[in-house]
Amino acid sequence: MPALVNYSGDDELYPGGSFCSSPMELGRLYSTIGSNLDLYYPPNKRPRSILEAIEGEQHYQEPGIEVLPDECLFEIFRRLPGGKERSLCACVSKRWLMLMSSICRDEIERTTSFAETVSSDENQDIECDGYLTRCLDGKKATDVRLAAIAVGTSSRGGLGKLSIRGSNSMRGVTDLGLYAVAHGCPSLRSLSLWDVSSIGDEGLSQIAKGCHMLEKLDLSHCSSITNKGLIAIAEGCPNLTTLNMESCPNIGNEGLQALAKLCPKLQSISIKDCPLVGDHGVSNLLSLASNLSRVKLQALNITDFSLAVICHYGRAITNLVLSGLKNVTERGFWVMGAAQGLQKLVSLTVTSCRGVTDKSIEAIGKGCINLKQMYLRRCCFVTDSGLVAFAKAAVSLESLQLEECNRFTQSGIIVALSNIKTKLRSLTLVKCSGVKDIDMEVSMLSPCESLRSLAIQKCPGFGSSSLAMIGKLCPQLRHLNLTGLYGITDAGLLPLLENCEAGLVNVNLAGCWNLTDNIVSALARLHGGTLEVLNLDGCMKITDASLITIANNCLVLNDLDVSKCAITDAGIAVLSRASLLSLQVLSLSGCSDVSNKCLPFLTILGQSLIGLNIQNCNSISSSTMELLVEKLWRCDILI
Repeated sequence: MPALVNYSGDDELYPGGSFCSSPMELGRLYSTIGSNLDLYYPPNKRPRSILEAIEGEQHYQEPGIEVLPDECLFEIFRRLPGGKERSLCACVSKRWLMLMSSICRDEIERTTSFAETVSSDENQDIECDGYLTRCLDGKKATDVRLAAIAVGTSSRGGLGKLSIRGSNSMRGVTDLGLYAVAHGCPSLRSLSLWDVSSIGDEGLSQIAKGCHMLEKLDLSHCSSITNKGLIAIAEGCPNLTTLNMESCPNIGNEGLQALAKLCPKLQSISIKDCPLVGDHGVSNLLSLASNLSRVKLQALNITDFSLAVICHYGRAITNLVLSGLKNVTERGFWVMGAAQGLQKLVSLTVTSCRGVTDKSIEAIGKGCINLKQMYLRRCCFVTDSGLVAFAKAAVSLESLQLEECNRFTQSGIIVALSNIKTKLRSLTLVKCSGVKDIDMEVSMLSPCESLRSLAIQKCPGFGSSSLAMIGKLCPQLRHLNLTGLYGITDAGLLPLLENCEAGLVNVNLAGCWNLTDNIVSALARLHGGTLEVLNLDGCMKITDASLITIANNCLVLNDLDVSKCAITDAGIAVLSRASLLSLQVLSLSGCSDVSNKCLPFLTILGQSLIGLNIQNCNSISSSTMELLVEKLWRCDILI
């Protein structure tokens, strides 16, 4: 053999040396990882020549702890005394971090002495509180970050709420990240996954196995999660109370049925744009989950049958939202009201549903006797007669909001107000283009004494005549919002202000560009003793004269918005000299005539201000703004 390879020497093997420099170090290693652990020393060949020995010495590196396999490191890590030590070890390398995150809380070896046991129990109580919240967005959402969160939060109160929105396109969140959370965060109560296609059933199954305290689950645009993942959650998280699902194409009726059977505490559910969810899933959910109080169904392939089940089994429902149900007809909504099963229903929102007609909305008003809030949006088949019939039938109604319902006219709204037999306190009209400004005799109509809040926003046909009639019908108004009614004038608004006997508290006239200083003067004179919030944003005819009137009459005003008005430095000076005025929020955005000269006046006002908006004030220099920020350091300033 030596002749064949042409070298001298023998093949005798010599035992290798220890990778610890002394017997004491070897003893400490044994005490750390366990006395019963066997170590293997590989035999080394004797160097063939002096040159070979020298070269081997040059390439030799003393072995470190990194040479240990994962199994050994796992045993070491789970014996670390506390969360601080575990966090420090997790900072060493990605390998250590992922190993540390794979250790379940039950696998951590606790101390045995009495004092250490007490301390350990106290720390465990703190760790299980679960009051910490973490949110990962976009590029920050990776498995490594989730592992770091799982390890870091365990000794600092415990993770209670986790939200993941989007994912890193290169190395985003996968099931491995949720595996780390499931192992390290048993106190997790709320989990939100938005637009995370790389997470599937396996990740959700791990959450179900490790996070039994989970109460809220939010899934949005999670295309890889199917019924299997939802069933796992139902089996492992019996405390689940809230489920929100949106655009999850692979979750259907089976998952909902499992939730209804295995989660008896389920109280709130929202399902939107899930094509596999149909009548079977909704009917099982409603019939089995007897504690459901909040239900939201949007853009689903359900029919009249589901609404019949809702009215029959939904006796605990207090809040109901139905949107975009194209296959539900008038009969479905009529049955929902006529069956009189929704006795506890307090709030009903219906959007873009063709089945809502005059007949069905009247049945809802009669059948839901405790209905207090009604919100109709884009229901184009309801007319004035249906609105009036509903107003008469809904005996408990307190708030009515109508948005983009274009078949309502001024006549229908006025008659409905006069026929309200309830304690209606709030009426909101938004973008109702069917309302036209016509004169109408209202002397024979009954006033609505209970109405306290009136909001008419972006209804171009609503003018001065309509306001005058509403002013006569609603003498107890406290809150008035007329945003975007550019057709109203001082003459039209004045009768309403004069008929408000209770005193207005909050007035929003943003975008009413035909109003002048005269109406502001009347408002300050009639309601200055009660007015707290005034918004004149975009009223271009408002000048310093209005600020003079406000300073002299509005003694309790704390929020004033005169953005894009014809305000100058002189008007700001008047406000600063008003000794009884104590503004907290002032907005001057877009007031081009306000200049650097306003600095001393704003400084005086700043003694009480907590919010100041001087954006787009082009006559104020950047140096003046910086000086203002320095002087008013307690005030939140937008520049």
